[in-house]
Amino acid sequence: MIAKEAIVKTLKWGVLGISGHYKLRVHRPLKGLEGAELYSIASRDTKRAAEAAEAFGFIKSYGSYQALIDDEGIDAVYLPLPNDLHLEWIKKAADAGKHIVCEKPLCMSSAEVDEAFAYCADKGVFLMEAFMFRFHPQWIKIKEMVDIGELGELKSIQCIFSYDNTDPRNIRNKAENGGGAMRDIGCYGVAVSNLLLGREPLSVQSLIDNDPIFKTDQLTSFMMDFGNCHSIVTVSTQLFDEQKIRILGTGGSVEVKVPFNTANDVPAEVTMRNGIDERTIRTPAVDQYRCEFEKFTEAVLNNDAGFFSMMEAFSKRNQKVIDSVFEAGDM
Repeated sequence: MIAKEAIVKTLKWGVLGISGHYKLRVHRPLKGLEGAELYSIASRDTKRAAEAAEAFGFIKSYGSYQALIDDEGIDAVYLPLPNDLHLEWIKKAADAGKHIVCEKPLCMSSAEVDEAFAYCADKGVFLMEAFMFRFHPQWIKIKEMVDIGELGELKSIQCIFSYDNTDPRNIRNKAENGGGAMRDIGCYGVAVSNLLLGREPLSVQSLIDNDPIFKTDQLTSFMMDFGNCHSIVTVSTQLFDEQKIRILGTGGSVEVKVPFNTANDVPAEVTMRNGIDERTIRTPAVDQYRCEFEKFTEAVLNNDAGFFSMMEAFSKRNQKVIDSVFEAGDM
């Protein structure tokens, strides 16, 4: 939680776009967050923006993204726009002096990610990629177990993440907007290894199957070689809904029941096995999006440059692997 003494003011938030993700997952935790105020929301449709502002309790609405960015009353923006628009609107928000939470993947390439962070640094604003899962207590616990050696030497990380979506209107199935399995959910498989190991892999191998109509990757498998540890990930936009993580070391293993889309009203469960016993570790029911925005708000209000430097390095390592997956798969 944000300590009372840490709050020197309230961050006034603007939201660029009326995405389904915002409505379903982000709005409620952001609305109830101490130190944050829902200030304005924008759409390219003025009427739709006004309706959203009324429905979600924003003070203002705008019929263009630029009009929202130009509002001097806004301190921070949440950016859930299509992937190919991220860099453009990160830079425009930075020009206006706004701090930024941008949905993953942050950009379309490592060159763009480097440009985004350099640009924000030059403008004196903070930028964070929205990987909510890493703020959930279950992942904080898993990271702690790995760091203290409870699993021994980490040797294998296995991830599968999939859903079935063949709607041609869905942004995830539009190649021109940066759709496809790798950018949408493969980035989570990369981020888990990044979180636990804290370094780039030595090499990446991949197999990619593109949808013949959408031209997006609908099935992607890749292996990251960290030398003493291998991480293997399979993701798909056209398989039965599934998400699983197994982490294996020389002294034990962990299986994460719901690694990413963790429910906010029941405790999360992780199964830990070693040579002595098997136990289920439960962490409290929390809203991981609230945890994410809570940490961002706290870090901005306390000018915590160290936190944002850590998150910048995290995002840069992620994107380098994503680039390598596409290069190895000859996309």
